Amino acid sequence: MVVVYGFEGAAAATGTAQRLPAETRALLDELQTSGELTGKSYECTLVHRPAGLAARKLLVVGAGKKEKSGDAHLRRLVGTAVRYVRGRGIHDLAWVLDSGEVPPGAVQAIAEGAIAGDYDADCYRTERESERRIDRLELATGGGSSDEAAVAALERGRVIAEAQNFSRDLVNEPSNRMTPTSLALRAQQMAGHFGLDCRVLGPEEIRDLKMGAFWAVAQGSDEPAKLIVLNYAHPDAAHAELIGLVGKGITFDTGGISIKPSENMHEMKTDMAGGAMMLGVMQAIAQLKPVARVVALVPATENMPSGKAYKPGDVITSLSGKTIEILNTDAEGRLVLADALTYARQLGCSVLIDAATLTGAIMIALGNITTGVFGWSKEWVERVLGSAAAVGEKMWHMPVDEDYRDLYKSSIADLANTGGRYGGAITAAMFVGEFAGDTPWVHLDIAGTRWSNDEKPYLAKGPTGAGVRTLVHLLSNLPA
Repeated sequence: MVVVYGFEGAAAATGTAQRLPAETRALLDELQTSGELTGKSYECTLVHRPAGLAARKLLVVGAGKKEKSGDAHLRRLVGTAVRYVRGRGIHDLAWVLDSGEVPPGAVQAIAEGAIAGDYDADCYRTERESERRIDRLELATGGGSSDEAAVAALERGRVIAEAQNFSRDLVNEPSNRMTPTSLALRAQQMAGHFGLDCRVLGPEEIRDLKMGAFWAVAQGSDEPAKLIVLNYAHPDAAHAELIGLVGKGITFDTGGISIKPSENMHEMKTDMAGGAMMLGVMQAIAQLKPVARVVALVPATENMPSGKAYKPGDVITSLSGKTIEILNTDAEGRLVLADALTYARQLGCSVLIDAATLTGAIMIALGNITTGVFGWSKEWVERVLGSAAAVGEKMWHMPVDEDYRDLYKSSIADLANTGGRYGGAITAAMFVGEFAGDTPWVHLDIAGTRWSNDEKPYLAKGPTGAGVRTLVHLLSNLPA
């Protein structure tokens, strides 16, 4: 099957459709005149035995408004094509490039879009339609030859998309199968396969380190807590900054004693999406080998109500020495991040980036489309936002300000673990930032973007792998 795209209003004569033979374009003109072909975004028009082509099938994907074109949009168009054809039992397709040249950015976007599109969250169905997968995607250059840059871009796109799908697989697992122990095992297996150093600390080591905030959350569960630590170091980066990536790894969140409503609680298997993001990032950079030094930490536990669970009104002492009054046991993510950030600083990290499904408040503010970005360091916030824009992920800079600190003060301890309803995403982020100290720090609240409840033309319903592409781009483009 040959796949082209055309823009709205002139789909038969724009985009890559204009590269088709005249006889084929005349057929598309007829379809356009009859209204069957409009070029609206993600519209798919399948033509059997198209005149002028040796291929038995031609797919025209609507590209929408031309001003929206670019690599990010191309990624979605390819994903749309893949998902459309695989649902019709087609296993091979040839994507027509814009010209005889092979631009690396476009090639990478095509690979990413195809691999991310060829994914479904149906691994536990006993009657999976496993034949609905793409076996081969070819890039049709019209006689142009690829160079080393294009080949490298194709490989880079494969690596990043597979890392994104690895994160999606982790998030998709039910909590009875993705326990903290299981998550640590998956991290070790990935690290062993790709040559990363991996250490896993268990309950005794967590207590011995005096991680009182992490342990307060973990003590309520019968599942043993794990602190997963992964290291990557390029041989030429001996004097580079050590970047700390910290991902929240709550494998199931009941809310603890402050228990959540039962409606939609099943979605709390995804509360480890921040940790899954960081593991995906590490899988990618282990293969891409940027000149960087990175340590990733995933504090993994369940948040459960039990006779051993921490309670509202308790006062706990974090690894940093700061005391915390517990007002709500459902504000647990910020506690495990607090100790993980402190530990990352003890390991020598000079930059900290954390990701977490931290608050429902960010979903009220930004919906499930945009990730909230917070941070003390304007420079590093702008770097993250720049990388997000470069790879087509939607992120938005949220405020942090001294005046918000009053909202999470405690009358009997250094801090309270919640600042109340108003500005909830901000006070949660700033609470986490207290444990970064004066270290440059950026926080990504992915509560809204870690999962899609809607089937997209280019992406399956379910886990999204949000943030992986952004952080891989960031770590691949650090200043020398």
